[in-house]
Amino acid sequence: MRILGIDPGSVICGYGVIDAEGSSMKLVEYGVIAVKRRTSNFPERLVEIHDRLAAVIARTSPDVCSMEKVFYAKNVLSIVQLSHARGVAMLACAQAGHEPQEYTPMQVKRSVTGRGAASKDQVQHMVRAILSIDETPEFFDATDALSVAICHAVNLGPPPAANRGGKVSKRTAWKVYVEKNPNRVKKR
Repeated sequence: MRILGIDPGSVICGYGVIDAEGSSMKLVEYGVIAVKRRTSNFPERLVEIHDRLAAVIARTSPDVCSMEKVFYAKNVLSIVQLSHARGVAMLACAQAGHEPQEYTPMQVKRSVTGRGAASKDQVQHMVRAILSIDETPEFFDATDALSVAICHAVNLGPPPAANRGGKVSKRTAWKVYVEKNPNRVKKR
């Protein structure tokens, strides 16, 4: 399965594409869409984020897209601009026929490091180790996007009832997981 992880931002939008098969993950591509230096007009920046992300989707042909849920921002303007950037990222995914799967920051950190309260440095270290990446300047801005892709590979999306806002028992969630992922479950 090819997974695109997106870390949307109104100035720098990180992206990372991985291939996941069973417990094996392989890096395909990562990078950033940096738009602040090119234009100061906010709507034009949004158009550029959309167009360049759509080009990444067309070039890499992901099976699924994933992104981190917004959970807080330092001020109202930041959250509004971030929401706009997330909207154009979701639009690019939707135009390619994908509904992005969303994960909380804690889910992402737990999936990558085993700790929901891991530091950014710990996440970067584990992403680098899992995907055998040599550091580049773009890597640090794309770390969050790659970690979201890894999170999706580990979790294979939220349980079906969670997508509909419903509740699901742990027993049902595990049953669905086992049915969908027989190759990831050891038989006794």
